[in-house]
Amino acid sequence: MNQIPTAAILCLSLTFYGLTACHAQNDIPQEQQKQQSSSKIQQSYQLSTIAQFNESWAIASLKDGRLLITERKGKLQLFDPQTKQKVEVKGVPKVAYGGQGGLGDIALHPQFAQNRQVYISYAESGQGGYGAVVARGELDLSNPQQPQLKNLKTIWQQVPKVQGQGHYGHRLLFGSDGKLWISSGERQKFDPAQDMQSNLGKILRLNDDGTPASGNPFMSRGEIAKQVWTLGHRNPLGIAFDHKGQLWVAEMGPKGGDELNLITKGENYGYPVVSNGDHYDGKDIPDHNTRPEFKAPEISWTPVISPSSLIFYKGNQFPAWKNKALIGGLSSEAIVVVDTEMKPVKEVQHLNMKQRVRGLLEAPDGAIWVLEDGKNARLLKMTAK
Repeated sequence: MNQIPTAAILCLSLTFYGLTACHAQNDIPQEQQKQQSSSKIQQSYQLSTIAQFNESWAIASLKDGRLLITERKGKLQLFDPQTKQKVEVKGVPKVAYGGQGGLGDIALHPQFAQNRQVYISYAESGQGGYGAVVARGELDLSNPQQPQLKNLKTIWQQVPKVQGQGHYGHRLLFGSDGKLWISSGERQKFDPAQDMQSNLGKILRLNDDGTPASGNPFMSRGEIAKQVWTLGHRNPLGIAFDHKGQLWVAEMGPKGGDELNLITKGENYGYPVVSNGDHYDGKDIPDHNTRPEFKAPEISWTPVISPSSLIFYKGNQFPAWKNKALIGGLSSEAIVVVDTEMKPVKEVQHLNMKQRVRGLLEAPDGAIWVLEDGKNARLLKMTAK
């Protein structure tokens, strides 16, 4: 999904169930255009190019302002925005690079200052094919020129491994209670999203050691089901808490129907039974409003935005974005701003970035780090204009 021409070819060639990782574009209904225009904001901003990375995927910040940036081929970079120095962190395991697979997300343990623990997600090969895993290790920064990951241990894996290298999901997020949230894609296999013997197509809530967290809604339905908080997801690539502590997930729909979902304990979000998009082979998927037993998205997009990431802005540099969702867009080459407190939820600003956006991170000063996708991807700093 990293090169648009390749994605376009895939759209034509992959017809099994009509599902691919790419997106088609359809016309915006006239009524939707009217609603959008009545709720727009115009927050100004400016962009500065800070550095370049190779197929960057995720970004996390240390307390001293240095950044940890993953590159999909399997490199973890420690970058200092002040000096522009980039140092590779050693100790990253071999990753299964290809398709949408490789080194993925990175998250710091809530008590990182004390325990130095970091979490990484990545694709690996094994019996049955490929799957995402999450590993925990210690980030040793004692030698500034030779940072390394130590005592790395796998604490979670997608079950089962399957053929193909798409829809891993594998975003990581810690909640205020110290629980680890993982978004797990359905790996372009459809049915696992509804199968409680699989953790594909699910949002998972775990303890920091990877074991199922107490209070999860499906504790009586088997060992895999114990991990699950919600099910019926396709390819969830954005996961974030809003200022009220509510969890939201942005995920890719099929041909149309990208979603922003408010995550509610035990709910089923319907994929592949329902979607506001359709299969790529032209087969219809019933819309959410035909099956009220499934939880519908708070907002969906056709044409799609191809969401890659999600944050809720909590700073002061951009007052109009305060407490709003910012979604990175791949095929849309955009940052999409959404007001989740409006009823219904609405897109309120669409920033044309002219490049595929892979990751977003709010800096301590309220600026926003923007990570582009692909080769020679820029790290941008977005500041007030």
